[in-house]
Amino acid sequence: MSSYSFDPSQAYAKQLDEQDELSAFRNEFYLQPGSIYLDGNSLGLLSKRAEKTLLESLEDWKTQGIDGWMQGNHPWFYLSERLGELSAPLVGAKPEEVIVTGSTTTNLHQLAATFYQPEGKRTKILADELNFPSDIYALQSQLRLRGYDPEEHLVRVKSRDGRMIEEDDIIAAMTEEIALVILPTVLYRSGQLLDIERLTAEAHARGIMIGFDGCHSVGAVPHAFSKWGVDFAYWCNYKYLNSGPGGVGGLYVNEQHFGRLPGLAGWFGSRKDKQFDMEHRFTPSEHAGAYQIGTPHVLSMAPLLGSLEMFHEASLAKLRAKSLLITKYLMDLVEHELAGMGFTIGNPREDQRRGGHVCLEHEDAARICKALKENGVVPDFRAPNVVRLAPVALYTTYNDVWEAVMRLKTIMVEKQYEKFENKRGVVA
Repeated sequence: MSSYSFDPSQAYAKQLDEQDELSAFRNEFYLQPGSIYLDGNSLGLLSKRAEKTLLESLEDWKTQGIDGWMQGNHPWFYLSERLGELSAPLVGAKPEEVIVTGSTTTNLHQLAATFYQPEGKRTKILADELNFPSDIYALQSQLRLRGYDPEEHLVRVKSRDGRMIEEDDIIAAMTEEIALVILPTVLYRSGQLLDIERLTAEAHARGIMIGFDGCHSVGAVPHAFSKWGVDFAYWCNYKYLNSGPGGVGGLYVNEQHFGRLPGLAGWFGSRKDKQFDMEHRFTPSEHAGAYQIGTPHVLSMAPLLGSLEMFHEASLAKLRAKSLLITKYLMDLVEHELAGMGFTIGNPREDQRRGGHVCLEHEDAARICKALKENGVVPDFRAPNVVRLAPVALYTTYNDVWEAVMRLKTIMVEKQYEKFENKRGVVA
């Protein structure tokens, strides 16, 4: 909305909702009465369409039995490839470059096992110190499997402020000792969006392979992986893409790498016409399908079919436009209503550097999150001091944001958070 001019009134929030061309999609989701859900960057809500395609796959199992592999509403044998084609526009890839398979960490293991090829002086992997821990664990284990000490061979770019990573610092660390670069598209705490195109070009100029973890951007931020020449990427589908808890992940491999033998081979990576020949000689798929390992988790994939329908109808460009506006509105409202209450906005302000959530820092963050839940607002805590708030474009209204900030203001004024221990729960 080009005419946005901040106004702290609830009437203005409702005006923004009236002008929201994506507002109808809210009715597609199961929203709990009285609850404001701002944790879609951790687990997206269930939609009626996702429920429908899951139930259709259950029906296939019920009525077709084993014949569901080739018959029914959504034949299972080609489901990974079909979902890959539907997902490709979200990351700016060709249909054959994307496959829905595995999980974030298993896909990283697969891709690192394939593309980490130490040779001569190039033995090190470059990452960053703010990356999600699971990625770091996977890279450490890949190095150990090759006989390298992760303390020496996993280089982590330092953050200047504990929130963000500067692209200049990443590029400076791309030395002749680096064999592979693994970075997030969006940092999971601060929501910083890295300049993927620039980093890819700089890595390639130095002869280094580069891959990205897209967990906190796919479905919220448009990408152009093929155009930019990104070597590979991987992501989960249960955040902005609303595929359900533990939903199957996705991966992208640039077509220039087709024909490369996957580091971790398994029978579902076979060429489809050869898979049931049961030969002990692996014939990999010619496309991204080669990076599958085991039998697909059909019932964890089925909801994504329904969810992706909405993304194609809404368009990622419109979703991104709303995401940028609603996160800006949230930041403006926080600064207006919560001034002097100890909050710091820890995410980038610039549109081109911001993902889909707002990072609020506060020394009492853990217990503030507990108080928010008690008041019907679902946030996300990230150690040591971050309250993450994600107004998801498909189902969050501007009035939701206004109401959430007002409830947070009441919590702070009345010091409701003080009755809670400033310590995260088992699951945060």
